[in-house]
Amino acid sequence: MRAAVSGRSASKRQRREAPVHESTSRTRLREPQTQRSANHRPSAATPTERIPPSKRQDVVVAKSVDTEHVKRALSRLPENPRIVISGNVATPMTMVDLIDSTLASATLHVLNAIRPMPQREGITLETAFVGAGMRGADNLRYIPCRLSMVPILFRDWMHPHAVVLHTSTPRNGAVSLGIEVNILPAAIEAVQNNGGVVIAMTNPNMPYTLGDSVIDLADIDYLVEVDEPIMTIDPVPADDISLGIGELISQHIHNGSTIQVGIGAVPDAVLQSITHARDLRIWTETFSDGVLALERAGALDPNRPVQTSFMMGSNELYAWVDNNSRLSMMRTERCNDPARIAKNYGMTSVNGALQVDLYGQANASRIKGKIYSGFGGSTDFIVGALHAPHGHSFMALPSWHPRAKLSTIVPELDAPATNFQQTAVVTEQGIAWLFGVDEREQASNLIENAAHPGARDYLREAMSKMPL
Repeated sequence: MRAAVSGRSASKRQRREAPVHESTSRTRLREPQTQRSANHRPSAATPTERIPPSKRQDVVVAKSVDTEHVKRALSRLPENPRIVISGNVATPMTMVDLIDSTLASATLHVLNAIRPMPQREGITLETAFVGAGMRGADNLRYIPCRLSMVPILFRDWMHPHAVVLHTSTPRNGAVSLGIEVNILPAAIEAVQNNGGVVIAMTNPNMPYTLGDSVIDLADIDYLVEVDEPIMTIDPVPADDISLGIGELISQHIHNGSTIQVGIGAVPDAVLQSITHARDLRIWTETFSDGVLALERAGALDPNRPVQTSFMMGSNELYAWVDNNSRLSMMRTERCNDPARIAKNYGMTSVNGALQVDLYGQANASRIKGKIYSGFGGSTDFIVGALHAPHGHSFMALPSWHPRAKLSTIVPELDAPATNFQQTAVVTEQGIAWLFGVDEREQASNLIENAAHPGARDYLREAMSKMPL
């Protein structure tokens, strides 16, 4: 790995007009510098000459420095600063290690951290969606929040002092957030409004994606250059249960439908089952290689870009999305806005759960009462899909938990509900339609159509004692 840093003064270059690609929309996050006070944010570690507004235009004032200057900038943050960091597979671990070694205390806000995060006294791990890198940590601080609402947390409730990004290398005066947009544009805006610092770890291996991912260099205070691989998640063949669930759901996806799926065996099985369809549209908070397979099969609408907020997958997927106008990255407030989702014809939302009870409530976030993941964006898409013309929201899960040897359809949840009022619950046993029927019929449909045969007598007896 090679590392070098560029520090940028308070006098930023103005936006270049030359686009990276015809479809690129450059994200401009700040007010013009002529309208901002010189002391809006902490002074740079290495001061540089201030350029009069009339002479700024395309001038970039930067000085190459080493990581010690970034450490110095971090040290100037308030005590125990809140630092928002790129999440999922884009977490810049080089910068996480730098923060950990520099600050005695810090609150690190990372969505779905997959790699292990620091677990020591002084570090608080904060998130609205718990990933494997934080799961079970003693220093975890879980913030219950729908993904679409996290930007409001940053704006009004939990002001960040710094944001650390994992970006592409610069092109035409901008960088791209690559495979992880999500809550980051909102975090940048909140940091700027709070007088904080924006740090970008640029990496030539990060794809240059288009849309809300494109960030002007004027909105970044420090560029830290690295050359290291991007974490990949290669496709895994779906098991028979997942294939069965995917086939059942695919029967309700038609030409011209809009699809939202997550990442995993069941979503991949759903996509695998609809390669024969045509003019499908993708509006989803995340996707993996299954969408690339749809594109190559000719199943996607050629006149509509794939719209998403983050992704994780293979190197082949990352190569496909690089500077590709077929993909439009969206910030969370747009991607997960139920009102926007509802405008998509045939919006079909597929999400997973750990348990579903006879009231139709789903637990997708807790195991034995302890937080395992979080709300994520499933609630946003359930609501949006139900409001969409000819929309459906499916909750998918196996009918039986093989390790615990228990039914996943239960009389009542033993943990707080994550979601409710989906269109239907789907297991390998069948589809239990819930929306539009009364509570007794909901419960009966779950027992007879979705529950494992070995659990049905128990569930029928339980239902007879419930106030339905």
